[in-house]
Amino acid sequence: MNPPPPPDPDAALCRINPGELSPPSGFTHAVTATGGRLVFLAGQTALDGDGRVVAGGLPEQFARALANLLTALRAAGGAPHHLARVTVHTTDVAAYRAHAAELGRIWRRSAGRDYPAMAVVGATRLWDEAALVELDGIAVLP
Repeated sequence: MNPPPPPDPDAALCRINPGELSPPSGFTHAVTATGGRLVFLAGQTALDGDGRVVAGGLPEQFARALANLLTALRAAGGAPHHLARVTVHTTDVAAYRAHAAELGRIWRRSAGRDYPAMAVVGATRLWDEAALVELDGIAVLP
């Protein structure tokens, strides 16, 4: 087993990817947090400022939902590298997989390369009926 990297002193997070597991792509296998303040981020869909789901398909909705999640995080005093956990809920897992490379580019452009522990969960429908994707998260602020 590879030793964990030293903790990030700013975020109070340590990202751990054991050598015995498949190499992660777009996520981290485990994240530990010490000290700091927890921020629980509500599920964000692709709603614009007027409460309407943005036009477009899964990539466009993912970009807006991520922007909304990061807006809430910044309002709480955090930044993308403070994310410890993100759950993606989607109404179409096959479409999510088909767009994975594009979604990864959107993530890196918006949130960088400090990936949190992540999961993608299929859902029959989301609260906003036109929504294809919803993201929620947990961040640890120093």
